Amino acid sequence: MNRLARTGGTAEILRWLAGRAEGWAGLVGPDGRVLHAASRTERAVVPDVAGLMAEAAGALTERGAQTYVLDTGVHTALLFPLSSGDPDSPVLVAVTPRPVAAGLGTLLADVVLPLSLCRQAETLERRRRRVDLAESRGREAVLHLLMTGQLAVAHQVAGALRPRLPDPVRVCVVECAADDRDEVARICADVDGGRSWIVRCPVYSRHLILVMPVRDGDAEGGAMTDEVVAARVGACVVGVSEPVPLADTATGYRQAFHALAVARELPARHARFGVSPDPALVVGPEGRQWADDLLNPLLTHAPRRARDPGSQDLLATATSWLAFSSHATDHLKIHRNTLAARLKLVGELLGLDLHRLADQAALDLALRVRATPAPACTPATACAPGPVPYAPEPVPHALGGPGAEGWVRGLDTVLRRPAVRDWAERQLAPVDGSEETLRTWLRCQGRLGPAAAELGLSVPGARKRLARLETVLQRSLLRPPSARYDLWLALRSRDLPSA
Repeated sequence: MNRLARTGGTAEILRWLAGRAEGWAGLVGPDGRVLHAASRTERAVVPDVAGLMAEAAGALTERGAQTYVLDTGVHTALLFPLSSGDPDSPVLVAVTPRPVAAGLGTLLADVVLPLSLCRQAETLERRRRRVDLAESRGREAVLHLLMTGQLAVAHQVAGALRPRLPDPVRVCVVECAADDRDEVARICADVDGGRSWIVRCPVYSRHLILVMPVRDGDAEGGAMTDEVVAARVGACVVGVSEPVPLADTATGYRQAFHALAVARELPARHARFGVSPDPALVVGPEGRQWADDLLNPLLTHAPRRARDPGSQDLLATATSWLAFSSHATDHLKIHRNTLAARLKLVGELLGLDLHRLADQAALDLALRVRATPAPACTPATACAPGPVPYAPEPVPHALGGPGAEGWVRGLDTVLRRPAVRDWAERQLAPVDGSEETLRTWLRCQGRLGPAAAELGLSVPGARKRLARLETVLQRSLLRPPSARYDLWLALRSRDLPSA
């Protein structure tokens, strides 16, 4: 009995009892509902449990009997309450052919205690799992709030959990086997003394996300966790962002994800993000005005019905989809049809074709500019005096085509800024001889099959080229969040003629 309780729990004990009774064994609630049951064979007679419980109720509850035996003429039913003093306690019921085997009653009396303890342990384990799930969902909700810039609400929700949200932070992404996430999370908490905010990634089942505090004099403090975790967990890979304000957690996550792509190719299996700043930091006042103009129909959208998504829902959906592509359904916990309907509405409101990479890149930049505090953007003095005039006609471009959308000319104005051109050159400097592969892939809307056909390569061959580009650029290309939007913007900026 003790061995079965340890290895198989209630189900195995009941299966063993059914075999010993040569019939049926089960746990039944006081209302006659079967909680657990097992039969010796598929043809075993299933008793009228509700009738048995109704007939035995008086003897088991009113008189506090320790057992009750009912002879039906063909079978004998033996009922043992797991707790005689508790009227809500389940009852162990065994139905056996007549005559009752010698010692069966004693066996059932002996099994009551281990069965009761086993059931209590299983109940506690279910409750523990529910608590763990609730905490995990709470942490996931806080991360979602941080990623969408809702700092005040994130602090309120995080107040019920530990630790407190740090500021500023480094974001760390740990990739490990899905079954090892709990153990790796324990190791991460042990390494940094429980100061990091650890979340199981809702999108990638092999990822843990750490929002780590930046300590005083942190020249290498952010590297400590990734180095130690990579050393302790042999199969994991770790990417770490630069220090960012807590409000820029989404930027930190993108940086950590790109660092992870680099770390996969390194013997040490950990890397820190070290590329030029986010484009939202260099677009200046013209870029902020352009982003506001582009997003205004979305920001001012009022749903016609109460159940329709409002502007905040649509903003969160667009941001998540641009970051995670189809995995946004896991991130937002919505159905794929709901995602498609919301994206269609976003495109209609903004006048964008979200099947085109050019439109996706423009929307991604606008959302990032909006999420960046205004003082952080490069001031107008950093660029040429006065705004650059709009081009009289849309500028043809090898990646996106000429297009007649008004936002194209506004975006071109922003991309001509000297600060943006400098940013673009830093982005593209490592590409060197692989630029044609990159241009072809972007021209094919980031799709591997069409790009491979245009390059005259097999799909695995094109994937290898892009994987090498990931290492050179230190950015993720093939898995979202991808750097394809930044690279499209950088190439567009480089190709635009001076005003």
